[in-house]
Amino acid sequence: MPIATVNPANGETLKTYEAMGEEELERRLQLAEATFRTYRTTPFAERARLLNRAADLLDEDLQEIGRVMTTEMGKPVKQARAEAAKCAKAMRWYAEHAEALLADEEPAESDVRDSGAMRVRVRYRPLGPVLAVMPWNFPLWQVIRFAAPALMAGNVGLLKHASNVPQTALYLEDLFHRAGFTEGCFQTLLVGSAAVDDILRDERVKAATLTGSEPAGRAVASTAGEMIKKTVLELGGSDPFVVMPSADIDRAAEVAVTARVQNNGQSCIAAKRFIVHGDVYDAFAERFVAGMKALRVGDPLEEDTEVGPLSSEQGRADLEELVDDAKRSGAEVLCGGSRPDGPGWYYPPTVLAGITREMRVHREEAFGPVATLYRAGDLDEALLIANDSPFGLSSNVWTREESEVERFTRDLEAGAVYVNGMTASHPAFPFGGVKRSGYGRELSGHGMREFCNITTVWQSA
Repeated sequence: MPIATVNPANGETLKTYEAMGEEELERRLQLAEATFRTYRTTPFAERARLLNRAADLLDEDLQEIGRVMTTEMGKPVKQARAEAAKCAKAMRWYAEHAEALLADEEPAESDVRDSGAMRVRVRYRPLGPVLAVMPWNFPLWQVIRFAAPALMAGNVGLLKHASNVPQTALYLEDLFHRAGFTEGCFQTLLVGSAAVDDILRDERVKAATLTGSEPAGRAVASTAGEMIKKTVLELGGSDPFVVMPSADIDRAAEVAVTARVQNNGQSCIAAKRFIVHGDVYDAFAERFVAGMKALRVGDPLEEDTEVGPLSSEQGRADLEELVDDAKRSGAEVLCGGSRPDGPGWYYPPTVLAGITREMRVHREEAFGPVATLYRAGDLDEALLIANDSPFGLSSNVWTREESEVERFTRDLEAGAVYVNGMTASHPAFPFGGVKRSGYGRELSGHGMREFCNITTVWQSA
């Protein structure tokens, strides 16, 4: 895949970049290693000052970088600006809280005495250069939620971004440099996917984080396992959105539309499978389908656009295959279901009902504005359908019955359960999944400590 900006609204190639050669890549790896030796001892206050400056610069750049993201991967420009603002907020959160999150921990005095020590501390120390392999769907946020905690922990970052968002990738390197970080603290590596294996095998690279597809996750995990290096993987998701009879149906249906089509439906944490109790199925379906039909699809640079094009021609083709397979197998198309004429990689908001286990869309992630609708007879059946997925990233439950809340939060196989609301990420809360959605956590103190050497310091008299 070429490293290029291709406008998904019309298919026009705007900029193409040459991949870095071996000599430049070696220079950058040497720089990362050398920079880490000094940056790791930088006081928290100085790290925070630099990260706050980066946040200020990002706020100043909201309009410009918003248009760049939209032009590169097609998200509505309002959502692009909101993504940039969220990144600035997260940087400030880590600048404020990192020192406390990584403070030395003192075990209980009774345990210290029992060990024969005078004093014991648990200290969090940085690992070194960390490779981040990042996707195109949230081209700023996915990177910042790695970079902000990693830099505050004293690590340095090496970014291999998706090949279709090179301008955003280069902007990120420039942002940290303008903020005053030493050049080697955060570097963008303009390389293809084939180069990742060799980079990860390099002894100077100490760990890796990847957000992306299952095949990419398997490849990184395999190499990292061979090299005995720490990894965090955030892969696909096919999140359930369960609606029970006690729910506010109007509100649930309204939020369901946003939850399905955010980022043009190209979000790992977008709700994709809508599992509705039979008592309220018809009422919910009517409102949900009406909401999907009413969405404004169009040029993502227009302020009133709610759904733009998919990021690539191949992405649309993959989504079409899932829908067409379901249609051939008897699924009912309640709205959408066919690609429109005209330029760009658009696909309409689509709702499919009558889903069976034999349909690919039941097992595979639909990465676009396509929803599947299920009818459940009771809570137990809703749980069975929700957990009948290889993925386990997040989940949504709509109910006002506390006993049902407890049951779903106990039994749903997911890294998060959102009750009467839409899944979203926040720097203060851990984010990640189970099953084929990956392992490890991003964000919060849990995510920051993933790339720390958790060191026991035992002292005797």
